Amino acid sequence: MRCESRRKKTGIPRARHLHVVGAVCAVVASAALMTGCGGEGGKTTAAATKEAVPVPPATPSDGPSGSAQLTEDQTARKELLGVTKVTFDKAAATAVGEVSGSKLAELDLKGLDDNDNDESKSPSPGPSGSSTVPEWVAEVVEKDGTTHTVRIDAISGKVIQSVAETDQDAGDKREMADRIARATQTPQEAAKVATDKQKGTVTSINLDDNDNNALVWSVDVVTKDWKKTEFEIDAVKGTITREKVDRD
Repeated sequence: MRCESRRKKTGIPRARHLHVVGAVCAVVASAALMTGCGGEGGKTTAAATKEAVPVPPATPSDGPSGSAQLTEDQTARKELLGVTKVTFDKAAATAVGEVSGSKLAELDLKGLDDNDNDESKSPSPGPSGSSTVPEWVAEVVEKDGTTHTVRIDAISGKVIQSVAETDQDAGDKREMADRIARATQTPQEAAKVATDKQKGTVTSINLDDNDNNALVWSVDVVTKDWKKTEFEIDAVKGTITREKVDRD
């Protein structure tokens, strides 16, 4: 009787122990399952989040000189001014000094391969050994209206050629003499008005009548971004009458 009684007492705690162990295992297994699912879910959520975030498009970087953004005309200006050593004011002084008593009416910087260059002339060799160089082409006018063309090497500053126009008649000379006499503003003063408004390099200046028949100095200024600004400066008052940016 005592033995049977002991078996019964012993069996009851064992059954309870098994139930507890089973419950613990179930909890552990459930936790493991949830952890595993949570891990996968975390990966999926992270991936979905990554895909949902928009990626900004790549922005092309500009080089040190921003050359990738230059237009064909801007590139040409950059190359031309890169080899030009003689400034506008020095070229102007050289031109009028070549013809005694003359005044400047026009001055333009011509490029290495400019079509206006006369191939029959014999300019000095260019920086790369080419037969042409950048040059300043000036028109200077005597008191009687006689016009001379003076070509100046824009690297050395030497006069390439100086010739009087041969196709002027008496009317042409009177017109030029009158124009020069009416221009109280010098080309240097007009250039200063333009560059005070827009910092840059003067590449052209020309005395002429505008669309309103007003006498003006037309001045081209190339800025540091190689764009060109065209000014009209009243040749009597010295005021800006027109301003236009050439963005090409």
